[in-house]
Amino acid sequence: MIKQFKYLKWYEWLIFAVIALLLVGQVFCNLAVPETLTEILNEVPQAAATQSFKKILFLSLEMLGYVAGILICTIVVSYLTAFIITNLMARVRGHVFNKVNDFSMNEINKFSIASLITRSTNDFTQLQQVLIMTLNLGITAPITAVIAIVKVVKISTNLSIVNVVSVAFLIISIFVVFLIAVPKFKKIQKKIDNINLVTRENLTGLKVVRANSAEKLQEEKFEKVNEDLTRTERFVQRVMAILDPIMMLLMSGTTLAIYWLTAYIYGSDYSAITFIPEFTQYSMMIIFGFLSLSMLFMFIPRGIVCAKRINEILETKSSLLDGNGNIIEEEKGSVVFNNVSFKYPDSEEYVLKNVSFKAKKGQTIAFIGSTGSGKSTLINLLPRFYDCTDGAVYLNGVNVKDYKQNLLHEKIGYVPQRGVLFRGSVKENIRYGNENANDEDIEKALKIAQADFVYNLDGGLEYQIAQGGTNVSGGQKQRLQIARAIVRNPEVFIFDDSFSALDYKTDKVLRARLNKATKDATKLIVAQRIGTIMNADLIIVLNEGEVVGMGKHKQLLKNCEVYKEIALSQLSQEELV
Repeated sequence: MIKQFKYLKWYEWLIFAVIALLLVGQVFCNLAVPETLTEILNEVPQAAATQSFKKILFLSLEMLGYVAGILICTIVVSYLTAFIITNLMARVRGHVFNKVNDFSMNEINKFSIASLITRSTNDFTQLQQVLIMTLNLGITAPITAVIAIVKVVKISTNLSIVNVVSVAFLIISIFVVFLIAVPKFKKIQKKIDNINLVTRENLTGLKVVRANSAEKLQEEKFEKVNEDLTRTERFVQRVMAILDPIMMLLMSGTTLAIYWLTAYIYGSDYSAITFIPEFTQYSMMIIFGFLSLSMLFMFIPRGIVCAKRINEILETKSSLLDGNGNIIEEEKGSVVFNNVSFKYPDSEEYVLKNVSFKAKKGQTIAFIGSTGSGKSTLINLLPRFYDCTDGAVYLNGVNVKDYKQNLLHEKIGYVPQRGVLFRGSVKENIRYGNENANDEDIEKALKIAQADFVYNLDGGLEYQIAQGGTNVSGGQKQRLQIARAIVRNPEVFIFDDSFSALDYKTDKVLRARLNKATKDATKLIVAQRIGTIMNADLIIVLNEGEVVGMGKHKQLLKNCEVYKEIALSQLSQEELV
């Protein structure tokens, strides 16, 4: 947990010092109350004879002053603690969010999306609670316990044996609970990961679940992980619940033992009556002090588990490192793959093998092949979603690894295979491509992308897109994504099967307008339709990660059996010519 404190600002350390002073003041006010009560009791027998009611009144007001001091310190400390810890957690959460944004797909897959969500939410909540508890009790509990022990020994050494027995019984009880409950804390966080995983999977694939009447299967899957978490949580709560009756037994037993021993040792000595309340209160303070420390030792491991999970994100180095930025671009708009091979981490099998090609400025390069042939993986190497295992990828004559990632991405307009729209207006979604784009730029991009349907929507450019784009069709979603890439005005476009949801007419018109409006930009297109790519300057045919054909449409019909099979499965012989 200590590592998180490096994100504190200098003035927050000063507030920590103020909190510490207030907590110490709270402790001394708390310890002064029993002493004042004893003084009042000592004055009572002489009150009638000596007219010392004024002194009793003064002592009573003094005790109320201590109580008021405790109240004020508690309120101020609670406010300042909440202020510092919540701000600290917000700051660390921001660092985690930014760190995750810098991760490559390797790191995302390593943690899993469900685990990253848990670490960014539940783990922070748990850590925040533990830090607040530690800050409050970590100072007051040990000071209170130590001073209270000194006080009870000073009052009566004989009665102190009660506190020795009480504290020993308390520590043994807490230690047993600690050994049983604490190992479950780490398991609980992992089980919450599983809950998030199943819930996210179910919500993402809700249409598929309903279409296949698989609700029962999903319910059983969720019930399994839910029951697993519930069983562990229930076990921990039951173990922790044992502490309540133990505390009641301990406090009542301690009080009874004090009264019994006092009667046994002091008999009818009236002076004992005056120190019994003080002794009893200090005894309770000792018990609560050790209980608070014990609870801290029990919950701190849970906070440590959460802190470690958060630190794993912060300390994970992305496999995609920025280049030094010292680049000299030579061939604007050119893309070169030089003997590129790629395999996923922890895998021995190559997904791509020895792929080489060159695209010049303004050319259209198309990729086609059977499912799983490596088309999407290949083009994902250019924006560095992954780095190639062997070989090199060049943009504008510069190895993409030498670019600063921000600069590299500014040169690329990427339209992913799976449509991604964000909650907000149409205008806001288009401006993801270029935050400085004005309405004229957006309207031009929409026109090129055949997305004029926007103006028929309620509100036009201000029409609110639902989360995930669920209130627009698949074809509309693709056209809005293409408009987002166009408004970016990049040097290279990447279309990863981005025309699949369009009808043939819209596809044809869109590509014609796109070629005209972006004639100076290089275009890399992954497609399944022959009609989408047949006019490309270069078509690359992939099969099981290898290039099995390269050339123009008519050349490939003659020289590449794989391409010919794909073409004939979609179009007739007459249509192919």
